[in-house]
Amino acid sequence: MRDQELFQPQDYLTPKWYLFKNSTLRKVYNTIPWSQLSECLPKENRGPGAPRWFSAQGMFGLMFLKSYLNLSDEKLIERFNTDWSLQLFCNKLLDDNQRIKDKAILSRIRTYMADNTDWQQLQEVLIHHWKRDMNNTHVLLMDATCYESYIRFPTDVKLLWESCQWVFEKQLYRWSKILGVKRPRSKYIDQKRKQMSYDRSRKKTYKAGRKRKKALIYLLSKGLGQLQYLLNENPQIQLHFQERAYLKTIQKVLGQQQFLQHHPAKELKNRIVSLPRPYVRPIVRGKETKRVEFGMKAHMLQVDDICFIDAMEFRAFNESTRLKISSLKHRSIFGSLHQLGADRIYATNANRKYLTVRKVFTCFPKKGPKINKPEESKLRSLISNQRATVMEGSFGTHKTAYGLNKIKVKGEKREMIHVFFAVMMANAVKMSKKKSENIPLLQAA
Repeated sequence: MRDQELFQPQDYLTPKWYLFKNSTLRKVYNTIPWSQLSECLPKENRGPGAPRWFSAQGMFGLMFLKSYLNLSDEKLIERFNTDWSLQLFCNKLLDDNQRIKDKAILSRIRTYMADNTDWQQLQEVLIHHWKRDMNNTHVLLMDATCYESYIRFPTDVKLLWESCQWVFEKQLYRWSKILGVKRPRSKYIDQKRKQMSYDRSRKKTYKAGRKRKKALIYLLSKGLGQLQYLLNENPQIQLHFQERAYLKTIQKVLGQQQFLQHHPAKELKNRIVSLPRPYVRPIVRGKETKRVEFGMKAHMLQVDDICFIDAMEFRAFNESTRLKISSLKHRSIFGSLHQLGADRIYATNANRKYLTVRKVFTCFPKKGPKINKPEESKLRSLISNQRATVMEGSFGTHKTAYGLNKIKVKGEKREMIHVFFAVMMANAVKMSKKKSENIPLLQAA
């Protein structure tokens, strides 16, 4: 999009525009197709909580800046009010006496975009805009990673005690005080003392943990029954939709913990590990430093150092089954696929046969006593090193520099949209560097 379509003519007469024009943020700005992205949102901001301050471009700009600056929502709004370069990036230049006081506006924008956009559609727009500046598009690298959610390490005792606290303190005791009725009898105070003693113990034995779980399951079951009786006897009590969802999650937790009392853990499916994030599942990665991770598993593709998201799910899945789909996506966008790099989990017989028929060279080790040619061995080693260094290094960059180390955003769709904008912002920074490197060559030519 041309500059005349983005800013008003009087903006060019200010020193702010000339300083922004030569900044690094402006180079990143030029790599993003704002008009095509804006068409993916509804023309009017409708519905409850729809943001009114920003246009479609402004909302996309804030989401990109959230990952670029790696700031919290509140600090980003404070920075936006005092930094005119961020305002120009979002095409929303505030007046000297104007500031945004709504600190929750970024959260509402994230929710609005998660409900009204599809991250796959947005990614297609960005890919088609960037592919004309990409080289070596015949080489595809793929791997899977996990973007963890910001939750403490879950245990059954912690989960049950959090459920008991919510049922008794935030519901039963609160509504009893509001209605002016006597609290229902329970052993909650005694169990609270025992829980504090258990938390202070340095060595938590298996026997003590099992005893605590049995007591908390009984207490939670009794508390849920008392809460349901209170709700039935007092129709004027209206729980918020978030409280109803929380109550439903706690009922599922109780059922799962009762199941685990008599069955092994491997027989339980869709195990809940967090009350605020019931969609998160434990993902066993088998790493030396971190055997289990809790968050989103993403299957990533990389072409010319630019990463794209193939799939995001809050459950464990075998990434080797995504090879055929990923290769078809690559062919439909970039046209040809001659070389593919992936780790050994992808080297199944079905994948080998699929790639051999289509004459795709891979870094998979050959099967059988076949003699490797020196050229093939060198190319295979080069592709493998590229995947192990550049691609896995980009995962570390996403987590350390773009706010994906521990995701604090809550909500399944909102977490996905947050990860999407972080990955795409990292790509935009790389594309800006590629363009700046090519400019002197074009001028010399």
